[in-house]
Amino acid sequence: MKRVVVGLSGGVDSSVTAYLLKEQGYDVIGLFMKNWHDDSVTISDECPWLEDSNDAMIVAEKLGIPFQTVDLSEQYKERIVDYMFDEYEKGRTPNPDVLCNREIKFDVFMDIALSLGADFVATGHYCRKDEEIIDGKPVYKLLAGKDGNKDQSYFLCQLSQEQLSKALFPIGELTKPEVREIAKRADLITAEKKDSQGLCFIGKVRLPDFLQQKLQPKEGVIVQVPNSFEPYNKPLPRFENKEAELTYKSKKYEYAVADGKVVGKHQGAHYFTKGQRKGLAVGGTKEPLFVIETDVEENVIFTGEGKNHKGLYRNVLFVSNEELHWVREDLALATDETMEVEARIRYRQALEKAKLYKVENGLFVEFENPQSAIQEGQFVAWYKNEELLGSGVIS
Repeated sequence: MKRVVVGLSGGVDSSVTAYLLKEQGYDVIGLFMKNWHDDSVTISDECPWLEDSNDAMIVAEKLGIPFQTVDLSEQYKERIVDYMFDEYEKGRTPNPDVLCNREIKFDVFMDIALSLGADFVATGHYCRKDEEIIDGKPVYKLLAGKDGNKDQSYFLCQLSQEQLSKALFPIGELTKPEVREIAKRADLITAEKKDSQGLCFIGKVRLPDFLQQKLQPKEGVIVQVPNSFEPYNKPLPRFENKEAELTYKSKKYEYAVADGKVVGKHQGAHYFTKGQRKGLAVGGTKEPLFVIETDVEENVIFTGEGKNHKGLYRNVLFVSNEELHWVREDLALATDETMEVEARIRYRQALEKAKLYKVENGLFVEFENPQSAIQEGQFVAWYKNEELLGSGVIS
């Protein structure tokens, strides 16, 4: 009997994960991760982790598996929360869920699991794992979940071969309704429990409230930039080579207050991200305003009217070598190599056709169609035939 440690979060997905593994004859241990109890920063009025850990304990009892809570709040603060504050302060938009899987679930948590004699760590992610022997060595593949609505492979885009070798995703072949049905049949308390929203393992968080506790409010202006802004409309220069063209197209537009008109005030540019519509509180336009750029140095937010505003779209982005990660190391591109892929720049986004170009200092991703609100700090992930091959932080 192989031993598996399941990250029991108190939700239906991880409950069914534990149930299925037990049915398959594994020796299952349930662990609940407590990731937050820093009183200097309140994350939300609710205290979901108490209720969640209680639900996780009841599920473990029902399944007859050992259960314990591990406190990872110190590592979580260091590796996730401090990083988030730091990124927002620089005017970038981090993705805590991707980091949480790389740094917490499949690193700190995995080490604890292995110290308990586990062969595997299992989570309730909607994704699948496959294995193929290539050149006499096992190669692990991360595949999209069967439920297209719930596919969570994007959140695992930073996992390594070693992490994947010890990971199990038992619900990846199922749809959400099937998972709930299994939970009902097994009489698990979490069968009807709503999906948690918000930060990985912390629960519901209003990001501005959270950020305000570390990043002081600071009044600045909101500028509306018209579609007639000159750089949007100037013809493309002639390029010496493809790399020069990609470099040009991956650069974001530079704005100054004089490029538009001041239409309102805000409490801090670092609370806003590109593509954001809510929270601007500016009226008087036919279509809503969207954030097209933030300048945290000068504390200015630049906006454009309507979701088709030219300032929102680009079709090339760049990932530096330091931020480049291949799940499939055997397929990593060498300088001057290219690859046709499908890619996404955020969770729940439909996959879009793209081409990768490896250059000396990093990798360009050129999309067939322009993408809205490409945001520095977010992850781009690329796929081929349902398999996630690699990812990187947009620079």
